Amino acid sequence: MPLLSLPLDHLRSRTSLKWRTYAPDVLPMWVAEMDVALHPAVAAAVGEALTRGDTGYPHGTAYAEAFAAMAATRWAWELDTAAQARRAGDVMNSILAVLEASTDPGDAVVINPPVYPPFRQVVSGYRRRITEAPLAASGRLDLTTLEAAFSGPDRPRAYLLCSPHNPTGVVHTAAELAAVMELAARYDVQVVVDEIHAPLVDPGTTFVPLLTVPGGERAVSVTSAGKTWNLAAFKAGLIIAGTEATPLLQKLPPLAQQSTGHLANLAHTAALVSAQDWVDELMVEVAANKRLLAAELATRVPAVRYEPQPGTYLAWLDCTDLGLAAPARHFLESGRVAFSPGANFASVHRQWVRVNLACAPELVVEAVRRMAGSLTEGWACPDHHEECV
Repeated sequence: MPLLSLPLDHLRSRTSLKWRTYAPDVLPMWVAEMDVALHPAVAAAVGEALTRGDTGYPHGTAYAEAFAAMAATRWAWELDTAAQARRAGDVMNSILAVLEASTDPGDAVVINPPVYPPFRQVVSGYRRRITEAPLAASGRLDLTTLEAAFSGPDRPRAYLLCSPHNPTGVVHTAAELAAVMELAARYDVQVVVDEIHAPLVDPGTTFVPLLTVPGGERAVSVTSAGKTWNLAAFKAGLIIAGTEATPLLQKLPPLAQQSTGHLANLAHTAALVSAQDWVDELMVEVAANKRLLAAELATRVPAVRYEPQPGTYLAWLDCTDLGLAAPARHFLESGRVAFSPGANFASVHRQWVRVNLACAPELVVEAVRRMAGSLTEGWACPDHHEECV
């Protein structure tokens, strides 16, 4: 049975953010939760811990060691976990901890819009300033723009890189990443990379960890098993320093490593140890959904532009040619399908939407049907999802 095949009535019984934010007749394809069952190894690890009352404080390095084993197998990335890795609550808490260790209030931090909205929140919310280096029109890193940001009057101290990129799904090449590190060395900028989507790449695509490219020894990676195995309910992350960046680990806020939970560590460790084939199977299905979305849009809503990218299970759609003031709001109100508004990722991308494709293919087809219908005069989506799907 495909992983992305859970019945809609089962999914609607969930009480998480994805399934409780909107009314029952809305098809939720926005926040990055996947429509999958919990992997049996994860369920067993957590269930057994609960049965034996193993609900105390986290201990040990099993999580980091499990990640290192995956990194060695998938990416030939060898880690000294004792020297390079520390656990933390989740990726955003990890980023905050690294920024607190490497920058001061008032310092500038570079981001690449359109980008994951919490990047802005963690920078500005903790008294750092944002310097923007927008992606190129292709969605790739613009190294000229990045150098201008690094060398500009803001004199940034740090750079938050998203790899693979969210929301575009672009997977950065080794050459691009090496160029980033060369610029960072030239202008003395600390690079912090969010690699939470690292295993989530299409079949045949190679993900390159930043710490494996020339210069990567000076960078810091933050990661988690949470996105790949749909474990947002279990907050656990890892901070991994390049071999020349390990002194930063000594400067982390004392509470950083205490912000994770024991059950979360057990869940993430079980996923990393026992569910590698599961990820590969998942991404075969996600890649098929990307092709399906492209075909459905070309047939039903050809004015929407979509270029599938090999990273993540997210799709980034350009709805500019529809002439809508706010496409995400229009599709929600008139089509009863929820996407993430592009303006959340960059103010200049108000005409874009982000779509979550970690769902059954039938829901991809239904989402496009609702998009097309909402653009047709006199069309009305039925009030009850049983009649819509």
